[in-house]
Amino acid sequence: MVPSLLLGVATGFLWAPCAGPVLGLILTGAALQGASVETSLLLLTFAAGAATSLGLALVAGGRAFAAMKRSLGAGEWIRRGLGVAVLVGVAAIAMGIDTGFLTRVSSAGTAALEQGLLDRFKPASPANSQPAPSVVDGGPGMMMGGPAMTGGPAMMMKGKPAEQSSDLPVEGALPPLTGVTEWLNSPALTPEGLKGKVVLIDFWTYSCINCLRVIPYVRAWADKYKDLVVIGVHAPEFAFEKSTRNVRAAVADLKINYPVAIDNDYAIWRAFNNQYWPAHYFIDAEGRIRHYHFGEGDYDESEHAIQRLLAEAGKTEVSADVVAVNASGAEAAPDMSNVGSQETYVGYERAENFISPGGLVEDTRHVYAAAAPRLNEWALSGDWTVGKEDAMLNEPGGRIVYRFHARDLHLVLGPGLDGKPVRFRVTVDGAAPGDSHGTDVDAEGQGLVTGQRLYQLIRQSGKIADHTFEIHFLDPGAQAYAFTFG
Repeated sequence: MVPSLLLGVATGFLWAPCAGPVLGLILTGAALQGASVETSLLLLTFAAGAATSLGLALVAGGRAFAAMKRSLGAGEWIRRGLGVAVLVGVAAIAMGIDTGFLTRVSSAGTAALEQGLLDRFKPASPANSQPAPSVVDGGPGMMMGGPAMTGGPAMMMKGKPAEQSSDLPVEGALPPLTGVTEWLNSPALTPEGLKGKVVLIDFWTYSCINCLRVIPYVRAWADKYKDLVVIGVHAPEFAFEKSTRNVRAAVADLKINYPVAIDNDYAIWRAFNNQYWPAHYFIDAEGRIRHYHFGEGDYDESEHAIQRLLAEAGKTEVSADVVAVNASGAEAAPDMSNVGSQETYVGYERAENFISPGGLVEDTRHVYAAAAPRLNEWALSGDWTVGKEDAMLNEPGGRIVYRFHARDLHLVLGPGLDGKPVRFRVTVDGAAPGDSHGTDVDAEGQGLVTGQRLYQLIRQSGKIADHTFEIHFLDPGAQAYAFTFG
């Protein structure tokens, strides 16, 4: 309780830059953990701390102002001075002087204190101690996770590289693998039953493009190292990913033969204190976390960590070379040097850069008008109902337009609530994609939405440049969730 009280006191004094994010983290943690005495006390102590410091500031400010009035002897002059200050402030805002000044002052004056408080009271990450649930850290949604999969390709392409020394430090203990909705390809696994085995835990969700591009390597490691136990922990981002039927279909389509835990309630996610999709945790034969990596990339280093742990476990015939992966379709490696667009959500909860006149209308049927987007802007046209996660088309003929810069364009789509397939056609700068079509459309841009998943619609050939993408739905019912790029 003391850390929450101190955070409240500190953020009361620094209310504008600090309190919103800190309170957001606490509320997110409370939502993920569920209503409890602990989360209620945390919120109450945070509020008490904030109220205390704000009250002190109010009392001190009132007394200081009264003293100023007595010393000056003329309230009229005070009012005139404040009026001049307001006019100066208006002029500064009009000239843009305030923006840079306040940014520098805020960063210089509060960043060190904020970071110090968080470092002191925030539960440690796996790099420092055993991962554990936290009511402060975000949950599944942020890619960075938390119902907020924020962050684009740049965030997800980098993680913690494997240690270059011969020793991999102990990062914590393998937590329980309980609370699972269902196990696929295996009976339920436990830390006790895995003792003596080297284990790789892969957090993923099947519509995540970053996860799809990592899976070929995870499959290859599972096939190559027979003494390695790979466990895929499927933690959903969108509601449709909680369907065990959808996950089963994705596991079959992706040719995943290793055990998969369907973690719909994020029990294992929270036990690891995980925050990312994809995320890999490497466990030694004694049940200790020895290495972790977040996001795509650094595959050779991760494989060397596997080899090291197998050697420690007494496996004498461990190959020192690394797998060669030649993935295709959505699983192919991205062209990061040409990715100028970031993940964009269609549902209103996380939508950005939407430019149809009037903006998004939440949870209500509405006819949207087309607009001409600039880079990384998008628009709807036609009769849509926009919900928190997705936009659903009510009548045939609806369109989505997006101005993007990347080799690959993907869109997470689903058919109508009745499951009936939805026909669509895509264009690039008003023309059929031709050789730049993705795996889910033909050269004429024609495709069919048959299930809730990620669809690769564009894979450009030749020089990459800014282009206007448009998808035209010929049938009603289509659900659109998120654009991703590669």
